[in-house]
Amino acid sequence: MDNDKQSFWEHLDVLRAAIIKIVAVTVIFGVFAFIFKKHLFSIVLAPKDSEFITYRLFNTINGLVTNSYVSDFSIKLINTGLAEQFIIHMKTAIYAGILCASPYILYQLFRFVSPALYANERKYAMRVVGSGYLMFIMGVLLSYYLIFPLTFRFLGTYQVSDEVENMITLQSYISTLIMMSLAMGIVFEIPILSWLFAKLGFLSADFMRHYRKHAVIIILAVAAIITPTSDIFTLSLVALPMWVLYEISIYIVKMATMCKHETITAT
Repeated sequence: MDNDKQSFWEHLDVLRAAIIKIVAVTVIFGVFAFIFKKHLFSIVLAPKDSEFITYRLFNTINGLVTNSYVSDFSIKLINTGLAEQFIIHMKTAIYAGILCASPYILYQLFRFVSPALYANERKYAMRVVGSGYLMFIMGVLLSYYLIFPLTFRFLGTYQVSDEVENMITLQSYISTLIMMSLAMGIVFEIPILSWLFAKLGFLSADFMRHYRKHAVIIILAVAAIITPTSDIFTLSLVALPMWVLYEISIYIVKMATMCKHETITAT
């Protein structure tokens, strides 16, 4: 716990240096993302194309099962503001910079707090930070490759009448993609938080089983908040992974509690 030997101003200097490094690396990644506009938006706009890997995979599966294929779809995005495309370009580059720099950001933050931790606490902290980051990335990837594409295809091609044509703005597309990806990344932290609370003695598997029905209601409420629309299809796509994560968390909490009891018994 070396931080105890440092004064408040020394702590502040270390924190300031870490923040400067974080901002510098994030800006560098953001600038690169801004410069390589074509590559950036080829990734960001890929889910709107019927040739996106998720659509092709589901089409192949549908062809093998029903011997029929879904016809291609085409959704054209529009821009309604004079400076909107430039602003969206900047925002998207910033988000991409933060995402690319996130491992370095976590490293700098952990490096700042680790001297104040004991050796065993550092091990737990490393596990929590590392596992939490991996789970967050998994949530973002699930949203990008599955939840958002299926949601976009369903809502983008849905029509109450042939006389009404869908005109989706670029702003709506980007904001929905970012919001759903961020939300699913946070949702995927449920097992990590459950493990941490179990280690601290705040949570038990019996408690989670007893309030499973209440948890389902909360999951549906949270899914309704996360989803940009109120349709059942999108709600189900978001709620299902959350429910699976809750069930996995029950097992994780059970194992964490058992390990804790064994450690106490051994000592």
